[in-house]
Amino acid sequence: MRSKPIPGSTGEVLACLPSPYLPHAATGLLYLPRFIAKCKYTKAHGSLPPSYAKNYKRGLDRFLSLHLGVDPSAVEEIVHTSADDAEIDRRLLALFPADVRAAKWNRDLVQKGMTPAGQDFLREALTAMGCADRAGEIKSVPDLIDFDEGRIE
Repeated sequence: MRSKPIPGSTGEVLACLPSPYLPHAATGLLYLPRFIAKCKYTKAHGSLPPSYAKNYKRGLDRFLSLHLGVDPSAVEEIVHTSADDAEIDRRLLALFPADVRAAKWNRDLVQKGMTPAGQDFLREALTAMGCADRAGEIKSVPDLIDFDEGRIE
């Protein structure tokens, strides 16, 4: 039987956040819907649980922002002050460069964690989750996120 994460091993899990593999409809960028959802969560609840707060506007949020040449706080501000999703998209499109280089970002994202150091990180994370046996199957950081949040059995 394949192992599953030990409940609570990574802290609180927010199953309401979308998969990092979900593309943003207006840009085609993978992960952007997840960053937007985290911004919306902080607006609604004041903050993210500690298990997510440690990487909020850091980690993949920051990597995406660096790719786009924007400050992650600018994305957060747009989400927090927009009336609806259409306004968020309109304002983000105005903030982002005309060419978001979606293919480059998407390729880079799906390969995060595939370097030797990244594989060490994934093995350590899976071991802490009680799932060291899944190291050959969970190949990237987005896979690890989906696995932790129950989207990969």
